[in-house]
Amino acid sequence: MEAATATFIGSSIGICRPAKSVARSGFLATIGQDFVRFPHKHCSSVSYSKPGHRRVAYGSRRCMGVRASLSSSSDSSGSIASIAPLQLESPVGQFLSQILISHPHLVPAAVEQQLEQLQTDRDAEKQKEEPSATSTDLVLYRKIAEVKANERRKALEEILYALVVQKFMDANVSLISTMASSSTDPSGGVDTRPSQDEKLERLHSPEAYDMIQNHLALILGNRMGDSTAVAQINKLRAGQVYAASVMYGYFLKRVDQRFQLEKTMKILPNAVDEGETDIRKVVSSHPEAFSDGVSPGGLGHGLKASRLRNYVMSFDGETLQRYATIRSKEAVSLIEKHTEALFGRPEIVIALQGTIDSSKDELVKISFGGLKRLVLEAVTFGSFLWDVESYVDSRYHFVLN
Repeated sequence: MEAATATFIGSSIGICRPAKSVARSGFLATIGQDFVRFPHKHCSSVSYSKPGHRRVAYGSRRCMGVRASLSSSSDSSGSIASIAPLQLESPVGQFLSQILISHPHLVPAAVEQQLEQLQTDRDAEKQKEEPSATSTDLVLYRKIAEVKANERRKALEEILYALVVQKFMDANVSLISTMASSSTDPSGGVDTRPSQDEKLERLHSPEAYDMIQNHLALILGNRMGDSTAVAQINKLRAGQVYAASVMYGYFLKRVDQRFQLEKTMKILPNAVDEGETDIRKVVSSHPEAFSDGVSPGGLGHGLKASRLRNYVMSFDGETLQRYATIRSKEAVSLIEKHTEALFGRPEIVIALQGTIDSSKDELVKISFGGLKRLVLEAVTFGSFLWDVESYVDSRYHFVLN
């Protein structure tokens, strides 16, 4: 699997990073120009930033009631390893982890309280007067302010993650918690899990699921219907497919939300229902998903026309670029951390020519049915991430665009 991509409609589209994010090595950084592409020169491959660690006091009085109810629970271990791959580290994250395990229905209320506290802390920080420029305390003051801002951002990321996990729990869908392969299970546990495809399908609109099916067809090719066939891929490439599918799910939910609104208001463009999308354009703009032992002749097998794709293709370049951009650095960082927690840090070497050598990375043998499960989960994760990012931003503004 050389790469899977977020190029899903007639002209190549990709996921742009938010402004001023800092690049580092990892799954998203290895998604090159042939993996996630956008026809505008302003957009580069995804980068993401590394926030600092966070220490937060639970200052809200209303939060005490929730914590008291947790103290009486004997099964609250403070770790969500059994329900999600990423372990939350900040005090806020660990607090929400306990609630996810013992009282998941209380997560929204607990999040509201924590967001109120973050807003209070941020407002108090803004009201502080900066020392005069001649003061020897100026450098120290700014450093403390930077550390506190990073702590709030760390807590915000983990609030987003807790809300995404809670949405999966509400849907009765279990996240894959690890991709650690073994001699008894070379698929990393994916193939031994019961299928949840139908549950995941119900979480999307019919129009969005049509595009998801085309996304799967572009990745799996003519093996899409052969769920028992096995592919051998390294974890880097599997992680690239997963991360790109998360970003696609984020983009898809964003455009589908607008599509459903305009459909309800009966103001959809006429082009949406005019003819069929030229599938050849889609295939030609989509890099081949698999190159290791999988027939390339299957690329594009099973693609069908989609009203939502036609709708997206009616966007002008500026609108398309805006919708294909992940809005916050927190969301980009969360995608990277979640993918790395699931697949582990990839063993890669950057050659002198700038190419990526992943020959030493661990290989997994996974069925195409398991790959489909991974992609469906990833797309749904991205869809949920859009939802919770919008919800949190309405209560604690952090999205820049």
